[in-house]
Amino acid sequence: SKLFEDPLHRDIVMRINRINISLYSGMIIAVPKNFTNLTILDVAPFPQQISPTGDKFIYVSLKDLAFAAYDINGNLEYWGPVSGGKSYCPDIRRTCYTKTGTFSIYRKAGGKCASTKYPIGRGGAPMPYCMFFSGGFALHGSYEVPGYHASHGCVRLFIKDAKWLNENFIMDKENI
Repeated sequence: SKLFEDPLHRDIVMRINRINISLYSGMIIAVPKNFTNLTILDVAPFPQQISPTGDKFIYVSLKDLAFAAYDINGNLEYWGPVSGGKSYCPDIRRTCYTKTGTFSIYRKAGGKCASTKYPIGRGGAPMPYCMFFSGGFALHGSYEVPGYHASHGCVRLFIKDAKWLNENFIMDKENI
């Protein structure tokens, strides 16, 4: 916040670098040359328009560490950084990749959503604005989207992005 006092500029830099963690001495980040009239859609790693599908959908690219939300006409409405499952989780002594494929959101909860499984033995890890897509796998907000895969398999999003998806894009239960 000291480097980028304007919240919009700070948000754009965080999205470009796919991080919402604190910077540290010697860290290299990408910064736009000119912020004039720049929006988050201008720096999206996804096309602004795709072939219409007739349905709204969220595309998650684990390779690009980002998600895109497209409307029924194929227009990019929103995008943000993600962090998926890491290759090995020492606490469960196995891989913990994010499940891939085509899924539907079958349950969602608000800002107080929490894990029933992690941390192991206790549960309670914050998962604000969770949107479950397969078993215990969910898209959810996180205070730590570090620019690499770091979860137990869920898809971590910036909290404000998870809130936007949960409240403005994913319909209530009867429409899921």
